[in-house]
Amino acid sequence: MGTTASQLGKDLLSEYQELTFLTKQEIMLAHKRFSELLSKEDRNLTSVPMEKVLSLPELKSNPFRKRICHVFSTSDMKDGSLTFEDFLDLLSAFSDSATLEIKSHYAFRIFDFDDDGTLDGGDLEKLVNCLTGETEDTRLTPEEMRQLISNILEESDIDKDGTVNLSEFQHVISRSPDFVSSFKIVL
Repeated sequence: MGTTASQLGKDLLSEYQELTFLTKQEIMLAHKRFSELLSKEDRNLTSVPMEKVLSLPELKSNPFRKRICHVFSTSDMKDGSLTFEDFLDLLSAFSDSATLEIKSHYAFRIFDFDDDGTLDGGDLEKLVNCLTGETEDTRLTPEEMRQLISNILEESDIDKDGTVNLSEFQHVISRSPDFVSSFKIVL
């Protein structure tokens, strides 16, 4: 434990604590877990490939795991790889201490599969498929999918433009009492 704190440095640890919703202990644990994802020969790399991040038990069964990596990745290659600071941002947004506004902002970005700033029919279809699974047994029929998307838009699309924007999404989320407690990842 002492080596982890000294590897980060007291100033850097304090800075990370100020910039995230994480405690010093959580940051040190995150650093330990991040370092474990790098093999001995990769220790000089500054980022972990998405495949290794997805091997974490906390993400392995999450249906949005790849989107989560892509949303938090700052890689110029758009490959979903995460730097330690990306990893901290991810853990911070999914922490118990993160605000509803932060959690809903990132949830919206994760569900916005085409990254266009709105949730349209295509995004909603992908979201539903992630949640239900895309096997023959679980996939909705085209008619069921159309009806569900229509219902979601009817309930959420306040300005009736056929899409859900961030403020409309946050309005819907604000009426969901268990969203904050279910939108979390704990190492």
